[in-house]
Amino acid sequence: MCLAIRLYSESLPMPSYPELYILRHGETEWNAQGRMQGALNSPLTAAGKAQAQRQAEILASIDLDGFDILSSPQGRAFETAAIALARQASHLRTDDRLREIGVGDWAGKLRSSLPGADGFVDGPDGALELYERAPQGEGFAALEVRCAGFLTSLTRPSVLVTHGITSRMLRAILTAEGAGGLANMGGGQGVVYHLKNSMQKRLE
Repeated sequence: MCLAIRLYSESLPMPSYPELYILRHGETEWNAQGRMQGALNSPLTAAGKAQAQRQAEILASIDLDGFDILSSPQGRAFETAAIALARQASHLRTDDRLREIGVGDWAGKLRSSLPGADGFVDGPDGALELYERAPQGEGFAALEVRCAGFLTSLTRPSVLVTHGITSRMLRAILTAEGAGGLANMGGGQGVVYHLKNSMQKRLE
């Protein structure tokens, strides 16, 4: 990880954040095909809708009274939020800062076709290095600034519906790992991450 990213994370005191539940959207057609999405969108698959329903079951046992509900405006996240929070949210607010990391020229391309892709370890969110190296992409340093700004703007406990890499960055900041800890954050769809007092718990 580049020095600039570490310096940003390490130069700031650890703020106090409200209690959060963070969801990634369900599987999309492009997820199933192994395509980079970024700012582009594809619809949820049947499996993706089932994953969002599983998130609804997890959240049904949690008292979310007093929680704000915020979603990325991108269709796959908003559709997931509508399924996962239908029982507990009368309306959904969107915040553009919850959008997925921009992948520039690689949006819509198969990950397996990208330069150097065969040298990286694929995971539940794809090989993380590809998101950092995408030509004209946002990059991790800019994503960290965006996510940190969003988190410091929160004033109430919240449920956040977002994307694979953005979720990792939010959770890395909340646990004081910073951008250098993205690989340690865990991923996956159909689960919910609970963040409180700098601690992360995976609910499934």
